[in-house]
Amino acid sequence: MRDWVTNVVDTFYIIGTVAGPHPYPMMVRDFQAVIGRECLEQMPELCGRQPDAVLACVGGGSNAMGIFHAYVPHENVRLIGVEAGGLGLASGHHAASLCAGRPGVLHGNRTYLLQDAHGQIVETHSISAGLDYPGVGPEHAWLKDCGRAEYVAVTDDEALAAFHDCCHYEGIIPALESAHALAHAARIAPTMGRDKILLVNLSGRGDKDIHTVAERSGITL
Repeated sequence: MRDWVTNVVDTFYIIGTVAGPHPYPMMVRDFQAVIGRECLEQMPELCGRQPDAVLACVGGGSNAMGIFHAYVPHENVRLIGVEAGGLGLASGHHAASLCAGRPGVLHGNRTYLLQDAHGQIVETHSISAGLDYPGVGPEHAWLKDCGRAEYVAVTDDEALAAFHDCCHYEGIIPALESAHALAHAARIAPTMGRDKILLVNLSGRGDKDIHTVAERSGITL
């Protein structure tokens, strides 16, 4: 990032999430938006209608923005982003920028950040490396501020339990990032009617997380 801002004439910076300076948040969102457009078509075919809520994990926020974007005009569909609550928001060991951060500037964009009283970025923590980021894409900040999307936090332990449940009941090994969204879906499902539909975006495979899960679960591979 420092090299790019120093040599903007002949250096191009490519980031894989919806953060950073314009046009990167827009570019990555538009690439990822295929997810949401496909869901808009496929949900009526599979379920007869659109879901009552769409859930996705949020680190930098690319997978969530990808599935949220097409649903923004559909006001009857709740958009729920799930951040890494780590050891709990009160512990200070988490990566929940939207739930516990405040506005600031990082990597060329103004958004919600985890920072100290002097505006310095603080250390983050998550069982999931993919969610371990001290900021979030600026469009998520806008969705939070305008009230179109809601953001919650899930702890390491809750995500780990959801990881095991998904493996056990569905035969799918989810990424630990995605397990955060699954955990919140399991949290809110009992409060909803049986006719309600939740759409959870599984943003990746958990093969890469097996050693982390084994260590946290006391399993020797």
